[in-house]
Amino acid sequence: MSEPINLITLPLPFGMGSVNCYVLKAGNGYVLIDSGAPNARDLLERELERLGCRPGALNLIILTHGDFDHIGNAAHVRTAFGSRIAMHADDARVAELGDMFVNRTKSNLILRALIPRLIGFGKSERFTPDALIEEGSSLSKYELEAKVVWIPGHSRGSIGILTAEGDLFCGDLFENTKKPAINSLIDDRDTAIHSAARLSALRIRMVYPGHGKPFAMDQLAEGGPAAT
Repeated sequence: MSEPINLITLPLPFGMGSVNCYVLKAGNGYVLIDSGAPNARDLLERELERLGCRPGALNLIILTHGDFDHIGNAAHVRTAFGSRIAMHADDARVAELGDMFVNRTKSNLILRALIPRLIGFGKSERFTPDALIEEGSSLSKYELEAKVVWIPGHSRGSIGILTAEGDLFCGDLFENTKKPAINSLIDDRDTAIHSAARLSALRIRMVYPGHGKPFAMDQLAEGGPAAT
C-alpha cells in the first residue's frame, strides 16, 4: 500500500491565488515538493509540523521550477529543517540570481522588476541548490521511489516527479484551476506541447499540479491533443 500524498495549498500575496506544495513520506523521513511564496512561510511550517515533518526529518526539497511562488521558502526551510534542495540546472540560476526571467524567452522588464517585490523574494531567499537533477534521475537515495522527468515549456528547467505508483507532480506544465490543461502561462508553448506528448507515453495515474486540484491523467487526454 502506497503512502498518502499530502497536499498543502498556500495563499499568494495580494489575492493572486494559491500554489500547491506536496509532502511525501520517504522511508523514515519526508520529501517536500515545492515550497510556496515567503508570505505563507509560517503556514507552511505549521503544516509540515502537523504532518509530522519536523527538523531533521525532511530528506529533500524538490523544486519543480524556479518561479518565486514555488521556491520562495526553500532557503529558509533548508536551514530550519536541515534539508537539501534539488532542482534542474536550467532553473538554478533563477534561484541564485533572484530573477525568474533570466532564462525565459519572453521577458517583460516591468514584471521583471516588480514580481520579486510583490512576492517578497529578496536576497535572503536566494540560494544555490545542493543537488542538480535531470531527466531520469532516481530519487531512491532520498528514500523516495520516483524518478525525474524533464518537462520544459513553462520554463527551461521545469521538471516533474513521477513515482513508482504512477503519480506525477508536474509543477506548472499543467494546471487545473478551471479544467485540466496546459498552463495558460507558458514561456514556450510548442515545447510545452511536446513535453505533454512525451508524458502521454508514460504510465501516469494521477497528476498533481502546482495550481488547482489533482486530476486523473485520462481527464487530460479527454480534452484533445495535449489538452490545449
